[in-house]
Amino acid sequence: MDEKLKELSAHIAATSGDAVVASTIRLGELTVQTTATHLLALMNFLHDDPKCLFRQLVDVCGADYPERPQRFDVVYHLLSHRLNQRVRVKLATDEQTPVPSVSAIHPAATWFERETWDMYGVWFADHPDLRRILTDYGFEGFPLRKDFPLTGFVELRYDEEQKRVIYEPVKLAQEFRRFDFLSPWEGARYVLPGDEKASKN
Repeated sequence: MDEKLKELSAHIAATSGDAVVASTIRLGELTVQTTATHLLALMNFLHDDPKCLFRQLVDVCGADYPERPQRFDVVYHLLSHRLNQRVRVKLATDEQTPVPSVSAIHPAATWFERETWDMYGVWFADHPDLRRILTDYGFEGFPLRKDFPLTGFVELRYDEEQKRVIYEPVKLAQEFRRFDFLSPWEGARYVLPGDEKASKN
């Protein structure tokens, strides 16, 4: 299997011009790295080339690395039914640089790109309908970014008096508490609350 992936990797690198920045084979999967400017050319090549024929877009997802200048990875998973092969295409981008939409090549990308926009805030240029898909229309922020607060910004509830759903700022019933108990796998070196009642055998 690795030999086939090495041949595929060499073929893609040799015939797709400058579109491939790097490629790796790990755990039996080929990952090809590209840039936003070369994405459409590479995706068209992978779709149409007789040695590739990656006609099925399985998924588009994101990853956030806030310590990097280009903090987001946008990852495309492609499948070739004809050749029974998979490839992962990855590119890095920042908060301002748009990524071209691949929905004209793979119509399934329309919803996947909407989800990536909704969760990470990655903008897809020329997307036919780029709007939120999992959160509400008035939602602020992007929930899967590492700097998004765990409690969120607002909470919603149904108000019986107003007979409607209302939004309110998040109110915590108590402050966050830190416990100094060790991991249960390591075991605490002192008696935990409640354990003093246990009988010693």
